[in-house]
Amino acid sequence: AVAEVKLRDDQYTLDHMRAFGMYNYLHLDSWYQDNVYYVDQCGRVMNLSVTLDTALQKPREVFRLPTDLAAYDNRLCASIYFSSSTWVTLSDGTGRLYLIKSGKRGNSASEKWEIVFNEELGSPFIIAHSISFVKSDTHSVAVLLLRVEKDELDTKGSGFHITLEWVTIAEMSKEDDHRYEICKRRVLQGKSVPHYAAIEPTGDGLMIVSYKPFKFIQQEEEKLEENYDAETTNEKKDPIYYWQQTEDDVTITVHIPQDVTKDDIKVRFSPDNICVTLKDQPPLMEGKLYSSVDHESCTWIIRENKSLEISLIKKNEGPQWPEVIVGDTKGEFIMDSSQGAEISECLMHLTSEVMNPNPEKENPPCNAQELEECDAFLEDGASLCRFDGDTLKVTHVINLGSNQYLFSVVVDPREMPCFCLRHDVDALLWQPHSDQPENMWEHIATFNALGYVQASKQDKKFMACAPDYSYAALCECLRRVFIYRQPTPLSTVLYNRKEGRQVGQVAKQLVATLEANDPILGFQATNERLFVLTTKTLFLIKVNTGN
Repeated sequence: AVAEVKLRDDQYTLDHMRAFGMYNYLHLDSWYQDNVYYVDQCGRVMNLSVTLDTALQKPREVFRLPTDLAAYDNRLCASIYFSSSTWVTLSDGTGRLYLIKSGKRGNSASEKWEIVFNEELGSPFIIAHSISFVKSDTHSVAVLLLRVEKDELDTKGSGFHITLEWVTIAEMSKEDDHRYEICKRRVLQGKSVPHYAAIEPTGDGLMIVSYKPFKFIQQEEEKLEENYDAETTNEKKDPIYYWQQTEDDVTITVHIPQDVTKDDIKVRFSPDNICVTLKDQPPLMEGKLYSSVDHESCTWIIRENKSLEISLIKKNEGPQWPEVIVGDTKGEFIMDSSQGAEISECLMHLTSEVMNPNPEKENPPCNAQELEECDAFLEDGASLCRFDGDTLKVTHVINLGSNQYLFSVVVDPREMPCFCLRHDVDALLWQPHSDQPENMWEHIATFNALGYVQASKQDKKFMACAPDYSYAALCECLRRVFIYRQPTPLSTVLYNRKEGRQVGQVAKQLVATLEANDPILGFQATNERLFVLTTKTLFLIKVNTGN
């Protein structure tokens, strides 16, 4: 039977349920067609590779975990990730990571799983993602390990936090001896299990979709250095100058020391630049102006209260300046109340006191009242973050708002996994491209109405779609599997009864009911088939014929 690990009494939070209770025990090897794996109770990694539906073999053993798993009390389920066409990462659920060289997989003669690295890495984890890459002639494998750990400091929340450990294992060649060793370990921490977490194919960054944010936890030495830097830069300085503006001019006020006279002050104007110096000190203000000025009409005077007042005449009347000198943060803008009122009046048309003042107009705004009870999901607002691997800083943040995360799927194993988000009633599939900053997330497929349909399935456990987008599927905890095909042209003529127009395409929905009383533990979709795993049975559903 499948090596299912039930949640223990101390794993009672929603995060434990998400990470381990809803774990997909069936692993799809995207590098080979229709090739799935699971781990059984004897610690054997079992493979089923389908070439012909008429000649299905029994699952065969490709590897056996060396540890006796029954001896561990607090273990998690075993997890597998196929890093490349010949490399596999494997965890036995006790906190040990195996890196395996498999040869070409999928029932081929050259398949032989050998351990090239195995190490105890602390408390138990599951593998969230892994990739294999070559950088400056060195082969490396990067792995993301997911843990739910007790948090002593968290008295108000669930008492747990989530860690994602990013481990890089590299080949260290010393005379004929090719050993693999850990060269980097970095840890991110957050307060919710990520919906999606994946390393970029080059190993240079990380993308995470989660309800609550993650951040890197630093080692002690780095922390001290950072704090020192922060102290030196963080003292908030008083502004050197204050400025106001009208449609025609900008007025700058600079406070100057008591003993400064008119002769000590030098102010230079040019159409695009300004420079203000006192005596022989470095310039108080210097740089490129936000917009051009009429430099011959610009003036300056010293007021009685020992302040220097500079007035710049705008060349282009009207537009408001967001800053005086481009990129300068030493000044502070003072807005008068009439300007404030004017700006809010300009923005009035964007908001309204009335809920929906004009319901009949074209393209009405999204109306929350049309949503049904099942459409409301607990976590409003997940966000998608990209972390840079070198600086460990966030480079992109996208707030997904009400675009609920649905599932992820590997379309091309050389790229990052795609993720599917709900957009209104539809479900849209997005492919990350870490190497294209202008097109980092590409919309590659749409499943019409899937967002709406899945919301009503209260018992849904897993969702998936075919790598060629020909259908999407979801399964409940027990027995039922729903298949949603993409629209296809009809061979016969069909009319819409209400409108009388001819219908060119129809999208079929199918329901399969499995002859099983055990809960579904694993679910994977390929272009032709759906694989559904229960404790003792592996079902194959033929969805498309290979034409």
